[in-house]
Amino acid sequence: MGKELYADTIYADVIIDISHEALDKVFQYRVPFSLCREIIPGVRVRVPFGAGNREREGYVIALKKEPEYDVDKIKEIYGVVEESLPVESQLIQVADFMRKRYGSSMIQALKTVIPVKNREKHRQETTIRLAIDRESATKLLTEWEQKHRSARARFLKKLLETGVLSKTEAVQECRFPWKEIGKLAADGVIRIETKVAYRNPFPDLEQKENPVVLNAEQQAVADAFRGDFRREIYRTYLLYGVTGSGKTEVYMAFIETVLREGRQVIVLIPEISLTYQTVRRFYERFGDRIAVLHSQMSKGERSDTIERVENGEADVVIGARSALFAPVKNLGLIVIDEEHDGAYKSDRSPKYHARETAIFRAKIAKASVVLGSATPSVESFFKASQGEYVLWTLKNRAGNARLPAVQVADLREELHKGNRSIFSESLKEKMRGRLEKKQQMMLFLNRRGFAGFVSCRNCGTVIKCPHCDISLTYHRNGSLRCHYCGYETAYSRRCPVCQSPYVAAFGLGTEKVEAALYEEFPGIRVLRMDMDTTRRKNAYQNILQAFSRGEADVLLGTQMIVKGHDYANVTLVGILAADLSLYSQDYRSGERTFQLLCQAAGRAGRGEKAGEVIIQTYSPDHYAIMAAVEHSYEMFYEQEITYRRLMGYPPCAHLLVILVESGDESQAVLAAERIQKMIARSQEGTTVPVQILNPGRAAIGKLKDVYRQVMYLKHEDVATLEALRGRLEPVLENHPLFAGVQIQFDFDPMSIY
Repeated sequence: MGKELYADTIYADVIIDISHEALDKVFQYRVPFSLCREIIPGVRVRVPFGAGNREREGYVIALKKEPEYDVDKIKEIYGVVEESLPVESQLIQVADFMRKRYGSSMIQALKTVIPVKNREKHRQETTIRLAIDRESATKLLTEWEQKHRSARARFLKKLLETGVLSKTEAVQECRFPWKEIGKLAADGVIRIETKVAYRNPFPDLEQKENPVVLNAEQQAVADAFRGDFRREIYRTYLLYGVTGSGKTEVYMAFIETVLREGRQVIVLIPEISLTYQTVRRFYERFGDRIAVLHSQMSKGERSDTIERVENGEADVVIGARSALFAPVKNLGLIVIDEEHDGAYKSDRSPKYHARETAIFRAKIAKASVVLGSATPSVESFFKASQGEYVLWTLKNRAGNARLPAVQVADLREELHKGNRSIFSESLKEKMRGRLEKKQQMMLFLNRRGFAGFVSCRNCGTVIKCPHCDISLTYHRNGSLRCHYCGYETAYSRRCPVCQSPYVAAFGLGTEKVEAALYEEFPGIRVLRMDMDTTRRKNAYQNILQAFSRGEADVLLGTQMIVKGHDYANVTLVGILAADLSLYSQDYRSGERTFQLLCQAAGRAGRGEKAGEVIIQTYSPDHYAIMAAVEHSYEMFYEQEITYRRLMGYPPCAHLLVILVESGDESQAVLAAERIQKMIARSQEGTTVPVQILNPGRAAIGKLKDVYRQVMYLKHEDVATLEALRGRLEPVLENHPLFAGVQIQFDFDPMSIY
């Protein structure tokens, strides 16, 4: 039988078992002509399997026109499983979307979206209750006491007192053997009940009955959502509300609407540091109907959470980016809080953005999406202004709270006055006042470590990581550390090149600020929160709980302290180096700076006490800083979107990054040059060709002993870039010239390469 017989045949890649172990085992089947319209990626099918052609169920993950095996040996699909799409089918469709949109193998995408199936051993919770009425049990107790059956009597007396005993209480406290307990159960005196005891990562939380009354602004938004949802109108909404406007309370009103309709909810938050405070508020409202997923959970906690979600025992899943793929079976709403945050973009292949992926998952599940932020991403606000998203605005802070007064400290003037301290005079004065009043402060620095880099003042050598093309960071314990690969070495005051003793640390880091605080304000209590102090499990919540209890005067930290935290006694926020993120080589630097400043400023004055903010900067006239001082997103957006239009940057055009990596530098350079020539040849005669920007060495040219070349492709039409990537991928995967070279794609990157 020749191949020509199958010329128009479609072949389906099918996975028989959905588990991480089985994801690489793909089997190819022929699609019958009668099923061509029904079979799409994600559909569950019945197929012949094995030597005996035993019928099994599997999932279609891809469709292909070319067979990968001898066509005479490829079996035909029996049929489609007749039922609504299960959650695995939805997730496979999401993986297929990610593969096409962001560029990766289907296996990589599947391993991202399919929840871990290796189950941890369950903890069992065994309880013992009476199986007879109390009157009969009391008579039995009297009988056993008269017959001196003391162990039985002791056990039964305790059970009558408490109504229920755990296995431990029965065996150890009552000193009654488990074998004897089994005999009583067989005689029908007691009932032994065993259930799974799910691990609880937040055992100290309690549900509370605290009904919240929404203000007029909040209620109007909640009513609008309820009206749409009940009419089965599922949209993407952008909830733009100033810091402290009560967006979380509005989310919870949305969630109540969805839960009443018997549907489930996923809530995404950008940082693990926000988890405890967010979970506490949601738990107080919804109790054990919530489930939490994040990377610092133990394997057992994560496994138990996935099982609770799959079994429908949790209706609200809260977590960071990967919680988007929780196996909820009746999804009704996805909430993305702080939607502007760069943490929603994956830095591993597939380099998906949670916002776009959530909108796709909601579409196939017939669910709504709510994007919330005080400083929306330029992309989201642009889409809202174009009518693609529905825009809702909360202009006022909830309760009696007012937006804080913002003051700029011009560091150029401070220097002219002879102030070489980390802190401006106005910030020092206000900090002393807060210490006297026993009010709390937050100091934000967009860096970590004791100082930025170490260099020789004699020859100018900067001490770099031997494995990465970046400078090592000095830490106060006397070590130099690479924050990319983890390389660490001892700090030496002698230059490795010229041997001079004039080696010193430069820059500003959280440890250096902490040391300066102790020197400037003796007796001050400081909690430092950065990547170095939060490595251990639960470190985030321990630091935040300590600050909430008033155990520190100052919470000092990097970006993780500026997002979503709410402390009524914080009345002063100091932003120590507003410019650090302003002049990077990134077209998003103005947006990122504005967002960080507004988010940091928003931590002040969230209770009844008025708040103040000091922004220390060398660039007080930059539009991002001026807009932050005025608390005006609109002022910032008008300037920023004009700049993006002029320069052709997202969302006004799109970028596709091609990153070429190899352990051999010349091989990486040669591969990049070949790709550039391939793109140029493929565009000959094209009316509006794709622009190739800045081909060459990446900003970090060497990382973990791997050399990196990069090129940026720009075009107004995202489909043109997707098509170009689609043409390149098979060539780059199969051509021997690219053997030993890793090639990654990234659409609209959140940072430079």
